[in-house]
Amino acid sequence: MQRSHWKNRWTFILATAGSAIGLGNIWKLPYMIGVNGGSAFVLVFIACIFFVGIPLMMTEILLGRRAQKNPFNGMQQLAQEADASHLWKYLGGMGMLTGLLILGFYSVVGGWVLAYIVKAATGSFSQISASQSSTNFDALLASPLILLGWHTLFMCMTMGVVARGVNSGLEKANNILIPALFAILLVLLGYSMSVGDMQAAYTFMFTPDFSKITPVAVLSALGHAFFSLSLGMGAVMVYGSYLQRNVSIARTTIYIALADTMLGLLVGLAIYSLVFANQLAPNAGPGLIFQTLPIAFGQMPGGNFIGMLFFMLVAFAAWTSAISLVEPMVAWIVENTQIKRATSCLGIGVAVWLLGVAVVLSFNEWKDIKIVFNLNIFDTLDKLTSTILLPLGGLLMAIFAGYAMNKNHVQDELNLNRHWFTLWRVTNNLIAPIAIFGVFLYLFGVIQ
Repeated sequence: MQRSHWKNRWTFILATAGSAIGLGNIWKLPYMIGVNGGSAFVLVFIACIFFVGIPLMMTEILLGRRAQKNPFNGMQQLAQEADASHLWKYLGGMGMLTGLLILGFYSVVGGWVLAYIVKAATGSFSQISASQSSTNFDALLASPLILLGWHTLFMCMTMGVVARGVNSGLEKANNILIPALFAILLVLLGYSMSVGDMQAAYTFMFTPDFSKITPVAVLSALGHAFFSLSLGMGAVMVYGSYLQRNVSIARTTIYIALADTMLGLLVGLAIYSLVFANQLAPNAGPGLIFQTLPIAFGQMPGGNFIGMLFFMLVAFAAWTSAISLVEPMVAWIVENTQIKRATSCLGIGVAVWLLGVAVVLSFNEWKDIKIVFNLNIFDTLDKLTSTILLPLGGLLMAIFAGYAMNKNHVQDELNLNRHWFTLWRVTNNLIAPIAIFGVFLYLFGVIQ
């Protein structure tokens, strides 16, 4: 089978940036900056991106391009080439499974975003009060059929793109969605500058307070740097397998990291200038998007239209991330069976859709069902993937590339001069594993 490849470097950058840019960039990074020391935290976060995020993304891309296969077969081939244990292939399998587990609940949240696009477009935010906003969101979660409908639509959107293949599906979608995402962001930013309190937003996010830079804040910055780049789930690896040999991995990785970080900072300024202009609390999490911001939109001139644009931006970010979550498993089926891509997408889509049904019910009919540690289905999937599987995948990839692979093979893919290659080896082989191990200690309560 002739393997598909991105047409050029920029299509790869857009696709991988689309994978990295997700819901976490929209609300989590700005809030973390505001409550953890402003620009002091920004400096720590950028350091984490440079010393952990970028080296690990380079690692995952080089593994994919070296193998030219899906994560499972790719790790199997690379292990044979390195004369390492065949068990390394299960690292690729773990990444593919992680992506599907994430999509199971990510699609439900994506459905919420689609629902709010319609709410904004139909004027539901006009003069809405805080209690009404909370009631509306609670009513959405309490309606399994409505949630199921939006979840189904989001899954159809995702699988429809993946079914069209690398060039006709993934490439075309990201070539349209990512520029559109940034265009909408610029419109929102301009609107926020004209009607919002940009000074308050800037102060909230960028006033340095080094007293708040605690070990826990550093580990939080490290964890978000890791997760914000979609590392450890095989998505970056399979995208790297479609990358041409003449493209610089280091340069493209830096572009992707810059785009991902810049979007998070600009979204934060756009959001919080509106929040502070309307004397609202800068809450974190879904509450900011689905309960606080509708109040702000409802009190501003043209707020319903701006609200619609905002939720379209969030939807595009969620959509491009969701596409990357399912592509590794689809690639494995296409490369190992006679099943066509469209059919494999249908089968995987139905399986993930069923998992999403369970997630939908965990907010209403099954809300009293607990899986582990008194967590419902939604929270269990979230914690399992984000706190265990993703960092574990990133750690193992760093160890394999740094210690199992032939050094010359790694250098062939990275094509760096001696000094930059030495820097990559130090960060990948030493700094990144220690940092990820520190995140594990923090997540499991060893470091308080």
